[in-house]
Amino acid sequence: MAKDQIVSTMFRFHSLYRIIATLSVFSFISIFCWCQFSSKCYSMNVIMMQKAKESIDLLTFPYAWNVLSFPVGPPSQILKIGVFVKKWPHRSHAGGLERHALTLHLALAKRGHELHIFTTSSPNSTFPTYPFPNLVFHLSRPTSGGYLDQAVVWEQFRAQNSTGRPFDVIHTESVGLLHTRAKNVPNLAVSWHGIAYETIHSDIIQELLRSPEERQATMMTERAMKVVEEVRFFQRYSHHVATIHIILNGVDEEIFRPELSLGIDFKRKFGISKSRSLVLGIAGRLVKDKGHPLIHEALKQIFMENNKFQQSVTVLVAGDGPWGARYKALGANILVLGPLEQAQLAKFYNAIDIFVNPTLRAQGLDHTLLEAMLSGKPVMATRVASITGSVIVGPESGYTFSPSVESLKRTLYKVWNDGRVVLENKGKAARQRGLQLFTATKMAAAYERLFLCISREQYCKYQK
Repeated sequence: MAKDQIVSTMFRFHSLYRIIATLSVFSFISIFCWCQFSSKCYSMNVIMMQKAKESIDLLTFPYAWNVLSFPVGPPSQILKIGVFVKKWPHRSHAGGLERHALTLHLALAKRGHELHIFTTSSPNSTFPTYPFPNLVFHLSRPTSGGYLDQAVVWEQFRAQNSTGRPFDVIHTESVGLLHTRAKNVPNLAVSWHGIAYETIHSDIIQELLRSPEERQATMMTERAMKVVEEVRFFQRYSHHVATIHIILNGVDEEIFRPELSLGIDFKRKFGISKSRSLVLGIAGRLVKDKGHPLIHEALKQIFMENNKFQQSVTVLVAGDGPWGARYKALGANILVLGPLEQAQLAKFYNAIDIFVNPTLRAQGLDHTLLEAMLSGKPVMATRVASITGSVIVGPESGYTFSPSVESLKRTLYKVWNDGRVVLENKGKAARQRGLQLFTATKMAAAYERLFLCISREQYCKYQK
């Protein structure tokens, strides 16, 4: 009996260890990647690549695939790719996951691959069209929760998989295809865009920032159980991007680029005076976990204590959400623009002097930061590992602050005192880093090679 208890205890300890180890992979992936993302280690990795005489096994490559140089010519094999994404971007209403899906799969379609997108479409909305006959959409009505109806999309997938040649590779954006189906698909890759463990991290920060009059959150137990559930089904997906294979997010470098005239037109359109010494930009969903209570309070306090700052600074807020109306109440120098389409976002980035992202989530690579960098703008963001370990790895390209009002205020004052000349130099450095790592071309080339590798083992070897 005692022996059975010892065995049982050891089994529980082993299971707990596996859970903790998996959580560590999720939580500290950006820390593991810090070396490859920093400019110093990036150079070291390039030197390592140049000196390497043996081929590299991509499936065990410990760095971001974006640092590798893949062929730029026509693909060596045209792939038939199935894609599961719960929502496809429609005009300006798109989150990071949807924007990633759009950027990546349009780039792969341009490369000539045959893509079948399994996604949702509401009956009362028009679905966007694209000039690619090799890009096919299989639409279904969303569930009441806004997700893919798994039974419906699975039948759509099976029907298409038996038509002509079967799919070479399947790609699911997060849990577009649930683990109950994914476990039966060996040639599947999942790109993770967020996990429940990050949500708990965000909850803790938000609780620390909560004012006494706010109601205390009561979701921690439920969140913890969701983490355990995720860890259990994690192994049911064959290939994991962002945790096992590291491919950095990228944005369209043809859209997001420095263009002075775009910024001038945008400022003229919204009546932004040339006398303003500094234009701050904020973009994304205007919700609590994106840090809007934090920057709202910081701006409110600065405006009250420093009249010169208020009179010389303009804040542009792009996006929608409950904090939009609160920003408007801070004064006429804060312009809430609502959600912007990509073409308008490109003008927005060119009109600002620095982009601010006050997120409270230890999330992946936020597209807004990358868009700003490719547009030649310095970035300012919360000091969390996913940002300091990948995007703002040093002061040459931007600023970081702790998730507190006082820290954010100090950083805003520093940006204001540094002025436009310093910011322009940081913006140039930010763009250079963005071109090295965060373009759609780099991302699509890496994904293409992963998909080829999943399809045929010969593509899993890389030779410089």
